[in-house]
Amino acid sequence: MNDPLGDMLTRIRNAQLRGKSTVRTPASKLRAWVLDVLADEGYIRGYERTTSVEGHPELEIQLKYASGEPAIRELKRISTPGRRVYAGAKEIPSVRNGLGVSVVSTPKGVMSDANARAANVGGEVLCRVF
Repeated sequence: MNDPLGDMLTRIRNAQLRGKSTVRTPASKLRAWVLDVLADEGYIRGYERTTSVEGHPELEIQLKYASGEPAIRELKRISTPGRRVYAGAKEIPSVRNGLGVSVVSTPKGVMSDANARAANVGGEVLCRVF
């Protein structure tokens, strides 16, 4: 798999289109950090580490819905393995005038765009959520 984070985002999008309450994805530290940001911002209910039948570690993500509609309307990968996108603290893009969130990988950890601006750190813009 060339883009594990992109795979997780696609699994979340597909599960929400089907109206699923949970979705499983292989576990990794980066995926868990991104899910921490999504949970803190209120886009997912949460996640927990589980083990698959074959014994591989997985993350089970509890998706969030409001009135039958998914909490995540748009989930887009910005920085890809073939094209990395970096932004300084002042250039981090805001999503829909602050209604959405950009997830940024900084030297201080993976955080939302607002937290990165507050900490005055830039980094790689991983994805955009609205």
